This record gives sequence, structure tokens and C-alpha cells, in this order.
Amino acid sequence: MKIVIAGIGGVGGYYGGLLAKKYEGSSDVEIYFLARGANLQKMQQDGLKVIAKKGTFIAHPKLATDDVNEIGKADYIILCTKSYDLEATVLQIKPMVNQNTVILPLLNGADISQRISKLLPSTEVWNGCSYIVARLNEPGVVESSGDLHALHFGYNNQTSERLLKFEELLKSAGIDVTFSENIMLLIWTKFMFISTTASLTSYFNVNFGALVTDDIRKQTLINMSNELIMVARAEGIELSTDLINKGVHRLEKMPTHATTSMHSDFLNGKNVELETLTGIVIQMARKHNISVPVYEKVYAELKNRQN
Repeated sequence: MKIVIAGIGGVGGYYGGLLAKKYEGSSDVEIYFLARGANLQKMQQDGLKVIAKKGTFIAHPKLATDDVNEIGKADYIILCTKSYDLEATVLQIKPMVNQNTVILPLLNGADISQRISKLLPSTEVWNGCSYIVARLNEPGVVESSGDLHALHFGYNNQTSERLLKFEELLKSAGIDVTFSENIMLLIWTKFMFISTTASLTSYFNVNFGALVTDDIRKQTLINMSNELIMVARAEGIELSTDLINKGVHRLEKMPTHATTSMHSDFLNGKNVELETLTGIVIQMARKHNISVPVYEKVYAELKNRQN
């Protein structure tokens, strides 16, 4: 079995590191890293260093490369790149895909699998999301902070032997993984939190603490969340309004200085996931003739800053 981790950042590095460590030298399962630049060079020389609360280890995949032709056809491709690189990544991995290949994306967003399926219509694309705080500290070094490393996946409300076997394969590597038939509800639940907080920490240029300790910012968060719930329900996802209070409480418990990746990327002048986390909600709202004035205002301002 050939498993490719495409994108060795925080998410791909942590899960890929556990898989590479577990199956190093295995004749049954081979783990490949698809990476680039200084990160790839460092891993080719010294392996991937993974720092976590449970311990630090060095992972050595079967091969780390930026050339998909060196890998060949894959059984599973776990996508862990940024959403703004999705189309380019799918084109890159296409030579590794055949009729038996399954793609599992772990990207932020509510429509990631649909976007992949449009580009690869004959390929089985599962749905996935992860709850993890992990970053690439430097080339070849990934650090996971906190105790949450959950990975959820599923496929079209189905259960199959292949899905269950893949769950067991990941569990055997020490990954906190759960197969779920109702995976889209989990994906949208995570998306609601990420979309609103990423958009508003960036819009107000504040951290998590300042988002919920100011009455105006907190009310904006609540209003934005209500807009997203309306859009989700129009898309057939029954998100509960209880998620709003849960999200606020979650923010109140987080380190006050912490912020979202999108906010950090704005501050550092990097590419941002604006379309995937903010713009997509407006697109879906227009499809269903739903008014989302908060999303419209925030998106327009952030788009202006991005330009």
C-alpha cells in the first residue's frame, strides 16, 4: 500500500510523521512525502523532526521528493496544502492517480472535496478535517502544541470495508482518528468556527482575546455566525445555533494572545485563504438568495487589503 502525504507543514508533518515512523521499513505500507524547497532538502538529509507533548522523534518516509513521477501510482493521497494552492496541487498529483486512488483532503474549507472532484471527476475523494495546532517551525521541524490532534474523515454518508480499514491503519500509527458517516456536519462545524474567527481577527486586526472582550466585536462575531448558519442550512447542513455560544466560550478559554493563521498571514504579507474561508460563504449565499451583510462588509475590506 502506497500512501502519499502532499504538503509537509504542520498538519501534514504531524500525521505524516506518525505514519512514516510506524511504517518505516515495512514491506506492506510505504509512506511518501511530497514537499518542496528548503523543507524538502532538510527532510532528505535528516528526516522529519516532530516535536509533540508525547515526545520528539525523527521520521523517515520511504521517499521525500517534489517529483511525483518518482513516487508512481498511489493508493491514498492525503492533501495537507493551503487551500489557495489546491488547484495547482491537484494538477501536480494527477500522475499519481489511477482508478484505485483515494484522495483525502485535510484543508480548511467547506467545499474542498467538491473542488477536487470537479478537477478529477472519476476519482474517489473522501471528506476530512482535523483539529490540531501544529506548525512548521523551520525546515524539517514540525511542532504540535496542545493535546488536541483529532482527525475525522468519511465519504458520502457511507460505510465500507475500505473506509474502516483505513481508519485502523491510521490508528495503528498512533493517530487520533475517527471515521464518521456524518462527516459533512463535522466539517461545517469546524468551518463555522474557522471562517468567522479568521475573518474577524483579520478584519479587526486583533487576537482571540480582543475578539470576545469587546462588545461590538463580539456582537459582530455572533451576527456573522448567524449568517453562516443560514447558508449552511440552505446547503443541507443543519448547524445548531448552540454552536455560537460554544464558539464564544471556546475563544474565551484560548490563550488571549493567540490568533488565526489567516490573521498572521495578513500581518506577514503572505498569501491568505480569503476566498476559501470568507468569499465562499458569500458565493453560497448568493446561490440561495440569502442576505449576508456582515460577510459582505468584512470580505470587501479584506479583499481591499489583500490587493
